Amino acid sequence: MLIPRNHLTAFSRRQWLTTAACAGVASLTAGPLAMGQANAQVPDGGASNDSGLGGGTGSDPGDTSGASSTAKERLIYQSPQTQNWKIGLILNTPVTCTNVLATFIVPMDWPEQTVTVTGRTIDNAVSGWKTRDLPGGARQVVLQMARVPGGSTVEMTFEFAIARSRILPPDLTDDLVIPSRPPRDLRVFMGNSPNIDTSHGKIRMVARDLKKEPADNDWQRVEQIYDYVRDNVEYIEGPIRNASDALKDGKGDCEDMTSLFVALCRNNGIPARMVWIPDHCYPEFYLETPDGEGIWFPCQAAGTRQFGRMDEYRPVLQKGDRFKVPESSSPLRYVSEYFRCDRKGKSDPRPKFVRDMIDV
Repeated sequence: MLIPRNHLTAFSRRQWLTTAACAGVASLTAGPLAMGQANAQVPDGGASNDSGLGGGTGSDPGDTSGASSTAKERLIYQSPQTQNWKIGLILNTPVTCTNVLATFIVPMDWPEQTVTVTGRTIDNAVSGWKTRDLPGGARQVVLQMARVPGGSTVEMTFEFAIARSRILPPDLTDDLVIPSRPPRDLRVFMGNSPNIDTSHGKIRMVARDLKKEPADNDWQRVEQIYDYVRDNVEYIEGPIRNASDALKDGKGDCEDMTSLFVALCRNNGIPARMVWIPDHCYPEFYLETPDGEGIWFPCQAAGTRQFGRMDEYRPVLQKGDRFKVPESSSPLRYVSEYFRCDRKGKSDPRPKFVRDMIDV
């Protein structure tokens, strides 16, 4: 008799960072693809389609010569380069699987990144799928397969053209201010997050001391926090730790240094968040213009000094550090791939999440 056994796979942050490839935020129009399986249903009853997966609102991905600007010319997005990626799931299973649920991040637009869907492969075994936006800065595909027979290989993958631009620093900064009351949707970037222990006593003490330092304007105040982290934490690769550990030991990798910068900013009323790209992460901080227009500015905590600019072409995976998903009871620092099924047999299904750069 075949006995159903639950099989659950959650991929580690290290696995995900070294293989994953892109994410983003902003509302995207439908891409060049037709409808998904016309009558397929996802677990919550939503119709399966390509809405939210394609198109972009930024500059033409094929334009590599021009520059675009936003927020009253404060940031310049220059010299976009386009990379092509294949992202999705290939399931190879020696045993029959039922009630399959899987999720994976898909790319979205950011001001510095424009995404276009260029192709897809969806096996008939996929019962239904949808996209799901996560508050804070990520988008997932959620797919369901009612039954996958043993010995089967099932694929659901999308191909994307991702144009990423350099971000040049603003010329005018002395009128930028820390928001007196951050908007409601930014509150997630103001408190504790996994491994960002903003309320830790030592972090609070350092933040208070930095706030006492003289500064000509709020831009300079943020830069003082940035310089403090770079001057007081030596870059050393290591395991995942809290921001307070990097502060205490004076050592940390790009995650630790980014977490500490974010925590110190938040203590001084400055919304801040993590940005995830393949093999690296860096922070962004939020300031407002005199008329209340909010702008996210990048900087690099670990690596070459880049404050208010980002000379980076690797695609953005996702932005944020406190995500809530139905598959986890606790907030997530990042959103990794997820696979769950009931299996009939002793062997394990072999889900492979694909995130590969491709030639077209």
